[in-house]
Amino acid sequence: MIHQSSSSSRGLWIQTTATVALLGVALALVFFYAPLEAEQGFLQKIFYVHVPLAIVSLCAFVVGGLFAVQQLRTRSASWDMRSCVTIDLGLAFAVAALVCGSIWAKGSWGHWWVWNEPTLVSFLIIILLYAVYRPLRRSIDDPERQARFASVFAVIGAIFVPANFIAVRASSAYLHPRVLGASSQLPGEMALTFLVSLAAIALLFCTFYRFEMGARRARVALRALRRNANRREQAAAAAMARTATEPGA
Repeated sequence: MIHQSSSSSRGLWIQTTATVALLGVALALVFFYAPLEAEQGFLQKIFYVHVPLAIVSLCAFVVGGLFAVQQLRTRSASWDMRSCVTIDLGLAFAVAALVCGSIWAKGSWGHWWVWNEPTLVSFLIIILLYAVYRPLRRSIDDPERQARFASVFAVIGAIFVPANFIAVRASSAYLHPRVLGASSQLPGEMALTFLVSLAAIALLFCTFYRFEMGARRARVALRALRRNANRREQAAAAAMARTATEPGA
């Protein structure tokens, strides 16, 4: 067990180092390699943060749904924890993407928000949908029912996210540049910078995931130790009480 914990800590340290290094490479490409966009200039560089955050968050919601399927199939608390952590981090990344997008919109369009842009509205709907996830869990005290209801919610959300994405891609009122697929409008230097930034944000998500999973597992283990200690104390107190009431004690 000690060897396994040491190996896990070493792996997490290596992953954290790789994350910092890749983020550094991404930032160097953003500021010193990618050319300035002709119309927006330096403001356009927020694209390399905003879009990867949005993509990673949407992928996280789908992965959280897949973990939830495993929870419903196995009734395992471990899969429920994986799903919960993935969705919580996905929501945090989605909110960060929304903030970055609003800053970009203000500088580019002159408004913090544009209601006739399908991408923005659909992304906001997804955020509001998943904002219900944590209150739903807290509203149910029984752990098994909590995991079951949360997993059903996560599965439904995981189905909605790609369906919503497809609907937005098919929209005619489209202001956002297409950066993925055959219709990508990015020149070579920008495309490379974007892909490296996307990889860096994805690795950052994975690192946060490992940290959060480790912290939650530690809390679960600590609660189990406290419960066992309380049981021992109660058993010892009951034994002493029985001894005190026995004849001749």
